Amino acid sequence: MNDTPLVTIVMPCLNEEETLATCIRKALQGIDAAGIRGEVLIADNGSSDRSPEIALEEGARIISVSRKGYGSALRAGIEAAGGKWILMGDADDSYDFSNITPFIEKLKEGDDLVMGCRMPRGGGRIAKGAMPWKHRWIGNPVLTFIGRLFFKCPANDFHCGLRAFTREGYRVMNLQTIGMEFASEMVIKATLAGLKISEVPITLHPDGRSRAPHLRSWRDGWRHLRFMLLFSPRWLFLMPGIGITGVGSVGLGTLAFGQMIFGKAVLDVGTMMVCSMFLLVGTQLLWLAVFTREFAVSQGFLPPNRRLRRVLDAISLEWGLVLGILMGSGGMLLLGLAFLEWQHAGFQGLSYSANMRRIIPASTLIILGIQFLFGSFSLGVLGLKTERRD
Repeated sequence: MNDTPLVTIVMPCLNEEETLATCIRKALQGIDAAGIRGEVLIADNGSSDRSPEIALEEGARIISVSRKGYGSALRAGIEAAGGKWILMGDADDSYDFSNITPFIEKLKEGDDLVMGCRMPRGGGRIAKGAMPWKHRWIGNPVLTFIGRLFFKCPANDFHCGLRAFTREGYRVMNLQTIGMEFASEMVIKATLAGLKISEVPITLHPDGRSRAPHLRSWRDGWRHLRFMLLFSPRWLFLMPGIGITGVGSVGLGTLAFGQMIFGKAVLDVGTMMVCSMFLLVGTQLLWLAVFTREFAVSQGFLPPNRRLRRVLDAISLEWGLVLGILMGSGGMLLLGLAFLEWQHAGFQGLSYSANMRRIIPASTLIILGIQFLFGSFSLGVLGLKTERRD
């Protein structure tokens, strides 16, 4: 007889003696109701109460995870799971593990990741007192909107902790984080990898603990947002960089030929200086977008981008150095012409507007040249790291 479980329900645990027994019992009921072989695995993250003893008494398997963190506990639990499918959820009795059949049905249909959805938009329900108002009306909607916008993720509840996935899908995700960001990383990587993602509406219940939850609203919300931003250099660096560079380039190029007048407003060298700043900042953001993307690929956080790879292959280190030298030389030439004008005037005072109209473009080109020179070298280092990893 084959006793290998088909599904493993993994619960991270840190001092959950008030609710753990109830969660394990419901999980075992859910496995029976689904009509499959299964097990319950508790990933204990250093509990100082009776949680480990309770887990064993209720018939669950338990492992001890010494490395602290929500992600650490889940990763260890998933690695130790014996099932082909894994369902994860918190051990605070806010999720009803007795009703896991919809998740199992989705996995049987071939889905790679099945997300629970607590939000009414996705058919879910939040019982009275189950979720603080700031989570329901600010945190979850904002983070879900960003996740759908940045990554085109289909989930309506980006951070629901009750979810199921296949072992093969988990390997494809190649998750790295050890903290609360683990939940965000899973959904993001599943989306980027093209895994089949679906949702199951669920009801969120008030947790059964008398103590405060481990979750810290603003701190953990910021950690999720920060992770999502860092995981999307296109939105953090590239799009702002393109916009700022465009404004700076057009403004600087136009004002280099003379002032612009709009009614009573006169745009002159002061505006030109601001446009120069925009151009330099925007260019730096574009470099950061490329650096971040290459580093994320080299570390396995993001999959390679074929279009970017083709561009970087076409624009070699040598081309970047040549472009930087040309920009720097152009700036030095303009600076030299400005010096000759000053010499021609006997090193006396020059027209402020005319003089700055020469010096600002010259300085801008010199700084851009330096950016391209050292940026190309830095990109070359990241490229070597990527090749070595491959």
